[in-house]
Amino acid sequence: MQLYNTLSAKERETLIEAAGQERLTISFYKYAHIGNPVIFRNHLFIHWNELDVLGRIYVANEGINAQLSVPAVNFENLKKHLDSVSFLENVRLNIAIEQNNKSFLKLKVKVRKKIVADGLNDNTFDVTDKGIHVGAEQFNELLEDPDTILVDMRNHYESEIGHFKNAITPDVDTFRDSLDLIENDLADHKEDKKLVMYCTGGIRCEKASAYYRHKGFKQVYQLEGGIIEYARQVENKKLENKFMGKNFVFDHRRGERISNEVIANCHQCGKACDTHVNCANEACHLLFIQCEECAEKMDDCCSIDCKEVHALPYEEQKRLRKGKEVSNKIFKKGRSEVLKYKK
Repeated sequence: MQLYNTLSAKERETLIEAAGQERLTISFYKYAHIGNPVIFRNHLFIHWNELDVLGRIYVANEGINAQLSVPAVNFENLKKHLDSVSFLENVRLNIAIEQNNKSFLKLKVKVRKKIVADGLNDNTFDVTDKGIHVGAEQFNELLEDPDTILVDMRNHYESEIGHFKNAITPDVDTFRDSLDLIENDLADHKEDKKLVMYCTGGIRCEKASAYYRHKGFKQVYQLEGGIIEYARQVENKKLENKFMGKNFVFDHRRGERISNEVIANCHQCGKACDTHVNCANEACHLLFIQCEECAEKMDDCCSIDCKEVHALPYEEQKRLRKGKEVSNKIFKKGRSEVLKYKK
């Protein structure tokens, strides 16, 4: 029974190109009480591997968080399988605004302690006791209300390339960092203001809304389906688009454009730009914003030092990396002293 990938990302990429089939990039989440996440993980892998599903899926006792791609011809079969799981029946599926057949190149279904890393050790609140969900139209109306405080629940590198007008965008590296920061900043408005939150697809806001209700906020709202669903409703219902720039996404696309505004800048030269890249030096892999001119000049690297390493023979690069840990804990996304124009 196969419960792991047998192909490398490069081999999978070649197969996708040869197949010539349109693939759909989809995300969804659901908070639920899962008794045995390991058994559920294996169940998903077996069924989704047969449907040629690729992606990154987290399963925990508190639910599931999934970002994946599937051949368009298998979409209905995937939907049928989801509907066969009691707590996933009719779950909202956020279909990407901009499609890319190579958004994911492996199927990774992992068991985690939580589906959103929140750093909380507080088991006294119920994640299903959430705030009020609102669609794009009501969300726009709330933004016009002087009693509304709008908060972006994403990280700094996400909001940097796109956010809603007049939103509070905490300069944080993690979801956990934003929870206390927002609570402290808004402590005087737990009774009199409407706390309205948004994120990419809704999953972080769902937990945050339950957390803030637990902390005493009386009027808590969240954007249903996040930025992804908001953009779809704005288009379908011909509503005013109050989002500026790009929506950061956690796959190989790194972003999908929601409006034509470019609100960020190249971290190396300061030119208007909102294209995220990873440093080509595999020992660095820093996520940062880079324009085409700087990419050519710097050989897709974040610094002169990385450019020099990247120019070395591959075996020499491997030798230099040997024994060195590379992780987001060391190379934080979008934060480095070499990025001259990082805000």
